[in-house]
Amino acid sequence: MLYKKLAKGIYAVGCVCLLQTNVSCAQEQNLLPQADTLRLDFRQAEKMFLDNNLLLLAEHYNIQSSQALVEQARKWDNPILNTDQNVYSHTDPDVHSKSGFFVHGTSANGNPEGQVYVQIQQLIKTAGKRGRQIDLARTNVDLAEWQFKSLLRNLRATLYKDYCTIAQLQGNAHLYTENMQRLNRLLSAQGQELQAGNIAKKEYLRVQALIISLQQDMTDNAKAMNDAQSELKTILQITGNKFIQPLLPDSESAETPQVTLLQLVDSAKRNNTDYQQEVHQLQYNQQNYRLQKALAYPDLTLGPEFDQNSNYAPNYYGLAISLPLNLWDRNQGNIKSSRFRVKQEEALVQQADQKLQNDVMNVYQKLLYSIQLSSKSNSNFYQDYYRLQKNIIESYNNRQISMIEFLEYFKDYQDIREKQLQQTLNLRLAKEEVNDVVGVDMIQ
Repeated sequence: MLYKKLAKGIYAVGCVCLLQTNVSCAQEQNLLPQADTLRLDFRQAEKMFLDNNLLLLAEHYNIQSSQALVEQARKWDNPILNTDQNVYSHTDPDVHSKSGFFVHGTSANGNPEGQVYVQIQQLIKTAGKRGRQIDLARTNVDLAEWQFKSLLRNLRATLYKDYCTIAQLQGNAHLYTENMQRLNRLLSAQGQELQAGNIAKKEYLRVQALIISLQQDMTDNAKAMNDAQSELKTILQITGNKFIQPLLPDSESAETPQVTLLQLVDSAKRNNTDYQQEVHQLQYNQQNYRLQKALAYPDLTLGPEFDQNSNYAPNYYGLAISLPLNLWDRNQGNIKSSRFRVKQEEALVQQADQKLQNDVMNVYQKLLYSIQLSSKSNSNFYQDYYRLQKNIIESYNNRQISMIEFLEYFKDYQDIREKQLQQTLNLRLAKEEVNDVVGVDMIQ
């Protein structure tokens, strides 16, 4: 019997010590972010993200690089200069009047001295190859721009999710703090009742256990808050001991959107980055197929030439024409390969079209479900339940309800309140997901 009493005493002391330790840690966690709080509404956070994010800057350089290749594709091929001349001439009375290095000119009898050959060649591309290469380069710029928009879309979605998640976790923290204060007041009152012998010790320990469970919820919530803060600060390029405070209303509008599913699908086909990348990839392959067929035609090389003294007559002027004979290599393999790539991409675009329509339907239905759960009737229920919970502790102190009923009411209220905060987050994220898929902000 003495052993059991001693064990209960050690357990109670341990619970109190653990409670004090956890409360101290929570205070440190709360004080640390408050040292430098950065209050931002979402528009401010989005502007900071657009101005500072290094991944966006890197992808923007990729667009500029692709634009430079369009300029390069417009350039003509450089002309080629060919020249040949004598280096040293021997004295020959019949031909040369003098000897030496780079002897040129005319002898006394009017014959040319030395040799000079000059030719300028210019490549002329046929079958519209240059224009097709420019089209390819322009489409490559479009692809780079859609890749940039895709990166922007994904990062912005992460930004909004973290931003709203922090707001929801702060709501949880506020809920836990309120409940902790009520339980601490109840525990203090029960301690006095326990000393007076008015209550059993098991009731006192049950409240202590509930406080410890709540403290664990507070710790888990703080860890999740730290993770969301870390990711959000990385996106915004913020370092140091700063805490980002989202400025969001407690509730979210749950009105049914005034858009049709067809309007959402049409917008998605015009603005969805993944779908547009597939469309432009098909365009790129089609243009490459036309270029490969054009490459089967030989290019023409033209160039004037001058030969001073090695042709059939001195000071010869001529026009050189060069044209490859495509007897064996007519670019058949590249043409065939590019044609199959077009067929492959056509299948991928069809698949992307089906996926896009299903994605729009999916996110729209999820939004409607979230709106339905956030209806006014549910909102009234939460308010009524909150008023009921405020009287639970008083009812328990007045012995109007038992300890078991008190614990059930208390736990149910916290669970329902957490679900309400999660429901608000789900509604916000559902709206953003629809806007993300359709590519523009159609849902407010």
